[in-house]
Amino acid sequence: MAANRPGAGHCGIDAAMGVIGGKWKVLVLWALDERPRRFGELRRMVEGVTEKVLAAQLRELEADGIVHREVYDEVPPRVEYSLTPLGTELNEALAPLGEWGRRHFVPA
Repeated sequence: MAANRPGAGHCGIDAAMGVIGGKWKVLVLWALDERPRRFGELRRMVEGVTEKVLAAQLRELEADGIVHREVYDEVPPRVEYSLTPLGTELNEALAPLGEWGRRHFVPA
């Protein structure tokens, strides 16, 4: 989990940024906020991300306990990603930051 990362104990913001840092993770969290999604659906929602980078970001979020990966025993195989309770809590914490950005930087 992110709390075990170097520097995570010094500052809460630093610890949080260790989990959500990077260009795509917050967009992945936003995409998973409504419901579980399959990889291809996430790829379409997070415009500009490559498959390789999206897979790596999902693995990191899964390792940090933010995202759950569910593999269904079907043919063809189906994999869905969803937020864990910790991921939902993180999205709730990011909501005021998103509102701030909309108020100050998104054209009306």
